[in-house]
Amino acid sequence: MTDSASFCISERAARRIGEIIASKGDPAPALRVAVSAGGCNGFQYEFRLDSDIADDDHLFEAGGVRVVVDPASLDLLGGGELDYTDKLMGAHFVVNNPNAASACGCGTSFSLAG
Repeated sequence: MTDSASFCISERAARRIGEIIASKGDPAPALRVAVSAGGCNGFQYEFRLDSDIADDDHLFEAGGVRVVVDPASLDLLGGGELDYTDKLMGAHFVVNNPNAASACGCGTSFSLAG
């Protein structure tokens, strides 16, 4: 299912996803963005390449790459943006998530407003 209105992919993130996929040589996998319980704030982001897209997954495309998000994760990510940062502390994907009440210093986990 394509649903471009509720989750965005920055140009930097799309470019980096494309580089990662090209280096793997896989035939057009997508980056899966998911949320799971855990981390220091209650929820944590997960990123992995995935060629298996379920019927109920939401598919987002930008810059020639695909990002998939399962419905439960999209409930927690809706209205957010996937970005990529390359700073002194390291290079990594980040989610600018309007649903997060707080996030840890490394940006990999978050909590929701109570």
